[in-house]
Amino acid sequence: MSDFIQKLKDTFIKDDRWKYLTNGLLNTIIITIAAAVLGLIIGFVVAMIRSTHDKTGKLKIGNFFCRIYLTVIRGTPMVVQLLIMYFVIFKTLSSKYKIIVAVLSFGINSGAYVAEIVRSGIMSIDNGQFEAGSSLGLSYRKTMFYIILPQAFKNVLPALANEVIVLLKETSVAGYIGMEDLTKGGDIIRAATYEAFLPLLAVAAVYLIMVIILTSLVGKLERRLAKNDRR
Repeated sequence: MSDFIQKLKDTFIKDDRWKYLTNGLLNTIIITIAAAVLGLIIGFVVAMIRSTHDKTGKLKIGNFFCRIYLTVIRGTPMVVQLLIMYFVIFKTLSSKYKIIVAVLSFGINSGAYVAEIVRSGIMSIDNGQFEAGSSLGLSYRKTMFYIILPQAFKNVLPALANEVIVLLKETSVAGYIGMEDLTKGGDIIRAATYEAFLPLLAVAAVYLIMVIILTSLVGKLERRLAKNDRR
């Protein structure tokens, strides 16, 4: 037992190596939250354009570009998108603004999945709701915002929360652009100590704890929504 404790000290305490994990965790949380917000905004806009086209036949050009966006983003690996954003699109600025590049990359990627989640929620609402809004004298836009979206958002909220969990785990590839995230922090400790097991175990444990917490919150959210439906 004493040997194991000494090994922990040599791996994490010596030279304050534990700070690589805490600093990396902070960057991971910042990237996840910012990318989730950006993804929600992009996804909402794309979902509105696509659902409006499906319901009314309007916004054909917008729908065309949205379909291209969804096809490209969902059809290519996240790490490739990150590398293109870093080494090609923001080549001259990327070294100074790595966290911004990471947020944009993960946010744009998440937006494609959020868009389909929100669109599926909108399309799941019965057309009778649109007819009810029309009979009340509401325009399509007002019907969408005041009647359809509140119901759709409630239906897809658990799926959106699960997308945040997926996004959190996807940020582990941020190290490909030299971003000191949680995974990169563990890799730095591994390189310094030539010890792979403990740093990787620590990184995995932190991710697992965060995912368990988020999963628990999603479960509580689903149960609360279920109770509201029964009332």
